Amino acid sequence: MKYDYLIVGAGLFGSIFAYEAQKRGKRSLVIDKRDHIGGNIYTKNIEGINVHQYGAHIFHTSNNEVWNYINQFAKFNRYTNSPIAIYKNEVYNLPFNMNTFNKLWGVITPKEAKNKIEEEKKKARITEPKNLEEQAISLVGQTIYEKLVKGYTEKQWGKKAKELPNFIIKRLPVRFTYDNNYFNDIYQGIPMGGYTQIIEKMLKDVEVKLNTDFFENREYFENIANKIVFTGMIDKYYSYKYGELEYRSLRFETEILNEDNFQGNAVVNYTEFKVPYTRIIEHKHFEFDVENPKTVITKEYPDTWTNQKEPYYPINDDKNNKLYKKYEELAKTDTKVIFGGRLGKYKYYDMDKVIEEALMCIKKEFI
Repeated sequence: MKYDYLIVGAGLFGSIFAYEAQKRGKRSLVIDKRDHIGGNIYTKNIEGINVHQYGAHIFHTSNNEVWNYINQFAKFNRYTNSPIAIYKNEVYNLPFNMNTFNKLWGVITPKEAKNKIEEEKKKARITEPKNLEEQAISLVGQTIYEKLVKGYTEKQWGKKAKELPNFIIKRLPVRFTYDNNYFNDIYQGIPMGGYTQIIEKMLKDVEVKLNTDFFENREYFENIANKIVFTGMIDKYYSYKYGELEYRSLRFETEILNEDNFQGNAVVNYTEFKVPYTRIIEHKHFEFDVENPKTVITKEYPDTWTNQKEPYYPINDDKNNKLYKKYEELAKTDTKVIFGGRLGKYKYYDMDKVIEEALMCIKKEFI
């Protein structure tokens, strides 16, 4: 065998594994079907602005080990995620907080806001929510649901809220403080200079081949390494033996604008159903002191997934979770391959959770 590890996917999980394996004297080959490293956290410099090519990535964690680990590779700014929502030309703060409730109802105190929400919940008389719409109304009432949840959710899932199962929304973040910080984590920020530098440093001493699809030359790749670290779709790896898992995809439209400030915020959600995109990202607002007469924006459109599109979100409903369990059990008996990341584990992971998973995998592999 030429390599100790073949790592399929040059995203965060695969790159951490490659970096840690290399430190331990192991030889790895990293391959990726895209023309760049970094996976979905890839940032590209356009007009002097670090553009998040695959949607907004805000790093946040309360795990000291994870925070210290990622800070080896980049210096982070103090960016705080404070998105806003637009509904029919009305602007609301997210997550739902006292600023939101004041705009909706004119309430000032937490008690007033709680009473208003409880009043709407009682009026709805929903005791056993049968679908997502009923679940959301039972949590936050009709007004918040109609203006800030319904349209956004239906766009995201490509189905009417009444057709979606109630477990998709187990809770909705309702905060009775005047605080627009979306995350409660201790650490939060954006790497100054973008995310790509992090992966570049991890893979500096590792052999990498881009524009290389594992499945186009599978027999060759399966025989050049002692083990495979696979961060792609687990069902595809096993040739859909038990059937296909389902995903949601995304489509991005990026524009360079000849103005210095388009929307005044990094992330603006559009919660009205008739607006086809779910959000607009203005990338320069992720970093500070970006003096530039131009700006770059990206409109994000949810999309139906097919085999020709990128799978971004696992659809973790009962049917798909049961199917994934079969693949998971199969993987446990397979000593040749290690699965990791969002697609390998069929689970939505934030970046800090990917790092946690990768470091746990390293500890297990190199005991």
